[in-house]
Formats: sequence, C-alpha cells, structure tokens
Amino acid sequence: MTKTTETITYEGGCHCGAIRFRVGIKERKAIDCNCSICRKKGFLHLIVKPEEFVLEKGGDRLTTYTFNTHRARHTFCSICGIHPFYHPRSHPGSIDVNIRCLDGDKIGDFTIENFDGRNWEENIHSINSEDVR
Repeated sequence: MTKTTETITYEGGCHCGAIRFRVGIKERKAIDCNCSICRKKGFLHLIVKPEEFVLEKGGDRLTTYTFNTHRARHTFCSICGIHPFYHPRSHPGSIDVNIRCLDGDKIGDFTIENFDGRNWEENIHSINSEDVR
C-alpha cells in the first residue's frame, strides 16, 4: 500500500551531510525516469508541494545546473556532488526529492512507476503537474 491518510515524515540529505532536509508525504509513490540526466544520476523522483519540504541546512552549499529549456533547476551539494532534490520542469513550483537520498534504505517503502523521459514531450501528460505527490 502506498497511500495513507497520515503524513509520513522522512529525513534525508547528501552524502557528506552538508545538505539536510525533511519531507512529509501521504503517498509513497515515486517515478523512475529514463531521460539522459536522471539515468546518469540514478534519480528516483518523489514530487512534493513546497509546503511539504523543509531544507533544514545547507542552502549555502547548493549549486545549480540547468540545460536545454533551463526550466528545471538541478541542485546538488557543492562538496560531495550528490543531488538530493531539485525544482523540476515537469511540476513547476514543486520540489522533486530523490528517494535514494532519504535516510536509511527507504526505496522498498515506495511504489516506483517508470516514465519515458527520453520522449519527454510525448509522455509528460502521464505525470502532469496536477498529479503532484
């Protein structure tokens, strides 16, 4: 079961600990995208509303990378290079948390859906911005 009526709180961060965050969710559902950057980073997407995400420390250690349309703001730790979260093109105004960066081994807590990001324009409707988790 991936959906609950109670908020589940997870904590996480980058490898070196400079970036720490907390996220509260009601649905344990993530997206595995096969686009060029997600595939190389191994990012598993948990898309949340900004009010469900708290950056506890490390804002001054974040570096941002953009490419192509420059809408997505890929943030990563300037010390260890890990990408714990970013601001996605697919869901403007939301935060996209990498479930691989949650404390402990939490991947098994989530249902993971595949998304064909190599063909982003043709498939974005399947995870449109109304479907924010």
